[in-house]
This record gives sequence, C-alpha cells and structure tokens, in this order.
Amino acid sequence: QLVESGGGLVQPGDSLRLSCTASERSFSTNTMAWFRQAPGKVREFVAAISWTGGTTKYDDTVRGRFTVSRNNINNTASLQMNSLKPDDTAVYYCASRDYAYLSAVASDYDYWGQGTQVTVSS
Repeated sequence: QLVESGGGLVQPGDSLRLSCTASERSFSTNTMAWFRQAPGKVREFVAAISWTGGTTKYDDTVRGRFTVSRNNINNTASLQMNSLKPDDTAVYYCASRDYAYLSAVASDYDYWGQGTQVTVSS
C-alpha cells in the first residue's frame, strides 16, 4: 500500500514537498515513480528513482525544478517541487514496480497510491 501526503494550494513560484509512504517490506527493492493527472488529461510521468536512489529520471517539463528522493529505512519516497507553475496543477500519484528499469509508462507500475491534489494558483 502506498499513501501520499503533502499536497495543497500554493502560489506560482512556491515550493511543495510530497511524500509517499509504503507499507510493503519490498519497498527498498522497488523502483518508485511519481505521475500526475490534470482534469481532462491522461496520467503523465513526472519522475522516477531506482531502488538504490542512485539513478533518477525526470520529464522535461519538471527537470531542474523537481527532485525525487527516497529513504529505504523509513520506506518513503519524496518529490520536492520548486518554482511551481499553474501548469503543475494536478493530482499527484506515487507508484512502484518490482523491476529495475525506470519506466515512464504508467501501465508498467503495479502499485499506486490514492493521489494528492496540488493546485498552483494566484
């Protein structure tokens, strides 16, 4: 089970930090990722991190602004979001998969959280 937290309403240029807590013992060996879905749009890839934390992958729209990290002792993954824009408004989901490849395809992920709303508006 994955549970996200940290969403909210912020102004353009602000920062937010999302967290994802996993209950499975296998968390430490899973690839973790963040996706987002805006109203009327398909779910899109944001970022992913390898089970060691040594490899990360970002969508071009967030690279340089967002940072994904993980703590395998606490079974948590985080997404630090800086310089937020109105286009970042969406429900953000964390996901995990049992394979090492950092896929950007939602259907490749086996486990999903319930999502947390991020709204960027002035």
